[in-house]
Amino acid sequence: MRALLLALLLPLLLAAGPLAAVEPGEALPDPALEARARLLSRELRCLVCQNQSIDDSSAPLARDLRRLVRERLTAGDDDAGVRDYLVARYGDFVLLRPPMKPATWALWLAPPAVLLLGGGVALVAFRRRRLRPALPAELSTADRARVATLLAEPGPPERQP
Repeated sequence: MRALLLALLLPLLLAAGPLAAVEPGEALPDPALEARARLLSRELRCLVCQNQSIDDSSAPLARDLRRLVRERLTAGDDDAGVRDYLVARYGDFVLLRPPMKPATWALWLAPPAVLLLGGGVALVAFRRRRLRPALPAELSTADRARVATLLAEPGPPERQP
């Protein structure tokens, strides 16, 4: 029973981590502006965690970046202006979805290329396996003679239990 309870509560506890990332003191009084800030924060990478948005991260730098986004929005910047400001400061790496440009082509083209390459390798391996010649149905005379000799030899003495 305890294991079942733990199995049910563990996902809830793990999911609650990102909920605490945005602290109540960070929220803007204007709900529309806060919604824009949350949307922008979901598009920006936490430079410490690198695998989370600043909206989900509880790292101190993510908190500072969330605060910076809210300050820029309060100052009157539009979403593109805030993004441009952060890209100018931290580079394209700060964006969770970097733009398609020559510097990021490898980032965008590598996953499909690896999938195509893997599919090609799997296809070639599958075809080779299907085209492999079948094993001979009958044994040669020499093989039959060898099997007969091996079967005629006395085996190791049986052990008594």
